[in-house]
Amino acid sequence: MLQYASLTGVLRVILIILLVYYGLKILSRIFAPVLVKYVAKKAEERFGAANSQYQGQKREEREGEVTIDKVPNTKTSNKNVGEYVDYEEID
Repeated sequence: MLQYASLTGVLRVILIILLVYYGLKILSRIFAPVLVKYVAKKAEERFGAANSQYQGQKREEREGEVTIDKVPNTKTSNKNVGEYVDYEEID
């Protein structure tokens, strides 16, 4: 037995879909700034905790004392790269 959808049933479904769509749109405009603020606060807390952990690892430094955290990169060039070949352009 086949059942056909009535016109009122189809209109009711379309109306429900539109109401849900516009309801979510309005709610997202209300709650999106709150959600973004919450996510930003959590990220700030996470980065702040990592930064304070790093700051806690730094040793006490006296005024005027110089410290070097990074060793300079001392690369030497390789002189044995091959021989230089002089060339002439031929017309």
